Amino acid sequence: MPITKEQIVEVIKTIYDPEIPVNIHDLGLIYDIDIDGVEVNVVMTLTSPSCPSAKEIPASVESRVMKTLGASRCLVHIVWSPPWGPHLISPGGKKILGIGDESAHGDAGHDGDLNPTER
Repeated sequence: MPITKEQIVEVIKTIYDPEIPVNIHDLGLIYDIDIDGVEVNVVMTLTSPSCPSAKEIPASVESRVMKTLGASRCLVHIVWSPPWGPHLISPGGKKILGIGDESAHGDAGHDGDLNPTER
């Protein structure tokens, strides 16, 4: 039976940044998941380049996807663009963290561009 994206997401939702009580998926750290048979590629970021768990979190993603789902390989690619920000946290994650819905307060000037200064 092939590995599905939904299965990978469920595994990733069991991985937490040790300093934040929200899983890395709901934190918005996972940008893309690509499956090629039994090989998985995960594109993700971290909350900051100086994240103290910069090695542990990607290693947990790799090992849990392989062990839990039987993937022959799981490669995690850390990227810094687009940069992570609280706007990427899921509504459930925001609730856990006590963060209000920022979009309801008028994100003035933001029209969805990742880098609006490059117009």
